[in-house]
Amino acid sequence: MSFSSANAAADAPLPTFEIKSTRLAALALMVKTSNVEQLCQDLMQQYAQTGENPDFFDQDPVVIDVSQWLPDVPVTDLSTLLAVLKACRLVPVALRTPLEPWLAMADSLGLARAEPEPVRPNQEQTPAVVSPVAATTAPAPAPTPAPRQAAVPTMVIDKPLRSGQKVYARGSDLVVLAMVNQGAEVVADGNIHVYAPLRGKAMAGANGNVNARIFSLALEPELISIAGVYRTSENPLPANVHGKAAQVQLSNDGQDRLLITALTISY
Repeated sequence: MSFSSANAAADAPLPTFEIKSTRLAALALMVKTSNVEQLCQDLMQQYAQTGENPDFFDQDPVVIDVSQWLPDVPVTDLSTLLAVLKACRLVPVALRTPLEPWLAMADSLGLARAEPEPVRPNQEQTPAVVSPVAATTAPAPAPTPAPRQAAVPTMVIDKPLRSGQKVYARGSDLVVLAMVNQGAEVVADGNIHVYAPLRGKAMAGANGNVNARIFSLALEPELISIAGVYRTSENPLPANVHGKAAQVQLSNDGQDRLLITALTISY
């Protein structure tokens, strides 16, 4: 008995999986002490203060950033820290550090190696070394204009986002024309505009864009984040911006601080 090629193709098993590249919007735990025991205690104490909202963190992925540690900090088992983060309903997924011994330890714990934070524009500016040039040197040719790239469409959401709903604008800005309720989450690689009350979580610059911003006509969020630098409602907003039109951006002094300023709207 023989089979035709058509029958053979029909009987071929279908693939059971497909691997695609993706970008994961994650929080960043910026560790500023090498005392891991004290860090764990402070995390548990901070989480205990959210008792009125046990779902404040809802299995959000988090990158442990110890890049500020000096090379002489001895390698410490971070198993306890991972357990504490999971108890706080956070999912540790990666470790960020330039130190190879710590990266090896991360491998043993099943953590990924997070890429270094992008360098801020003001950190890239280094004094140029100018050498004498003869007066007869020909002028440099005019730079060739860079090819114009196609604009990435902005994602627009025109319905309220309820608790548990998450929206991610990959590679673009996000515009929300209705309320982002408590427990909802909006994420964008670019800017986030909420033309309504923002009461849930908002994470702009999710791909590391330090120039991204968050805008809202009524800023009262559970969490706001720019390029992994975040602030929670446990640190109340100033009265001049809480519940009012405001914008959020990163400071340009390299200190990883969120600047929250009121918006003046003219008609």
